[in-house]
Amino acid sequence: MGGAVVDDGPPGVKAPDGGWGWAVLAGCFVITGFSYAFPKAVSVFFKELIREFDVGYSDTAWISSILLAMLYGTGPLCSVLVNRFGCRPVMMVGGLFASLGMILASFATSIIHIYLCTGVITGLGLALNFQPSLIMLNRYFNLKRPLANGLAAAGSPVALCCLSPLGQVLQYQYGWRGGFLILGGILLNCCACGALMRPLIATKAQGLDESAPPAATEERPKKKLLDFSVFKDRGFVIYTTAASIMVLGLFVPPVFVVSYAKTLGYEDTKSALLLTILGFVDMFARPLSGLIAGMKCVRPKSVYLFGFAIIFNGCTDLIGSQATDYSGLVVFCIFFGISYGMVGALQFEVLMAIVGTEKFSSALGLVLLMEAVAVLLGPPGAGRLLDATHQYMHVFLLAGCEVTLSAFVITLGNFFCIRKKQEDPEVNMEMAVTASEMERLNRADEGQEADKGEMPGGKENGTVDAVMPGEVVMMKEKGEEGGDENKML
Repeated sequence: MGGAVVDDGPPGVKAPDGGWGWAVLAGCFVITGFSYAFPKAVSVFFKELIREFDVGYSDTAWISSILLAMLYGTGPLCSVLVNRFGCRPVMMVGGLFASLGMILASFATSIIHIYLCTGVITGLGLALNFQPSLIMLNRYFNLKRPLANGLAAAGSPVALCCLSPLGQVLQYQYGWRGGFLILGGILLNCCACGALMRPLIATKAQGLDESAPPAATEERPKKKLLDFSVFKDRGFVIYTTAASIMVLGLFVPPVFVVSYAKTLGYEDTKSALLLTILGFVDMFARPLSGLIAGMKCVRPKSVYLFGFAIIFNGCTDLIGSQATDYSGLVVFCIFFGISYGMVGALQFEVLMAIVGTEKFSSALGLVLLMEAVAVLLGPPGAGRLLDATHQYMHVFLLAGCEVTLSAFVITLGNFFCIRKKQEDPEVNMEMAVTASEMERLNRADEGQEADKGEMPGGKENGTVDAVMPGEVVMMKEKGEEGGDENKML
């Protein structure tokens, strides 16, 4: 892997917004489906595992918990590996790990072996696929990025609708050992998806200006393996805080809605149908939300659309807690599927808009690490509340309050801390483009590029000749003391 081509292309490379990007999108669709649906799909084998190893349901539930913990908690590790080796090799090795874990688990002789093989090894393999696939998707799409993120996110409900019935068939035909073995073979498709992640290559027209000094084109600052400077960005801190609070309650209703219906006296098949309804609505809500977020009049305000999606989800939980019959739960699942799909389609689009392309890999890894703690605390905490009160209403109310609180954090935080303009009429505006372009501007200040003027709004009027239309541009405001405040577009 040491000789792998790192897909950290030269700054200024224009996102193709199509072409091979559609193949990258297809790979990301499959990877997203495996990553989010697999922890839920393995639950169909729990009864067989309970019988085989003479354990309780809480013991088998740790399998899905460990899978999710690895998916979220190894975010920084994935960021380091991607920044060191590139997306394609990391994903292909991750596919081998994901497959190997399930194959080894098929020979397990205790539940601990299942934890280590399915939970740790397969979970790590899925994590090494999930994060790099999102990074590559956001490199290949810019103008159509919201739609691409929405389509890729739709892989989760589609895979869940396919993998759960498939798991039941495999268990019936081959038992849990044969099912694990076959699922391990299916996960080898992650390697094929990783092979699709072709690094972007700068063409001569997209590269830096030929008139620039050789040092400007050859010397590039060494990229950090994990860039903690994102925590200096107010937008990132607000987003991370809101996302961590949101995850505490976001995944609670899908976990408990089936049991809620059973306590109301409905049969197992009818109760399980609620998740099918939720997944079906979610399947269409995600690409539709991406399409709306990509509209010219909406995209600059995507963070507010994301805030609306979160508060929509939280209010759905609060109102759904009052459901007393099956029809009420059906209505709840429909609206929850819409809001859940909107959140899933917009969460990484908003993060990308906040931090930009260059820091996205580090930012994504750190966000997932913070969310991992909330993922492990949310459903178990709701379960403890249920044990204490024996009423599902309180569980849904708690989840709704947590999600709604996160909506206020990101919306009000963005409005008051990020978008607030300084009243000083002499505020100077500058555009922060790529790192290489900033280096060239610094050289211009020192007189090394005499033919290039200052940026607009500076001491002299000039132009920036290497700003590519595919690059994410972030606005900064300079106050009297020279401090910068990020302003999310």
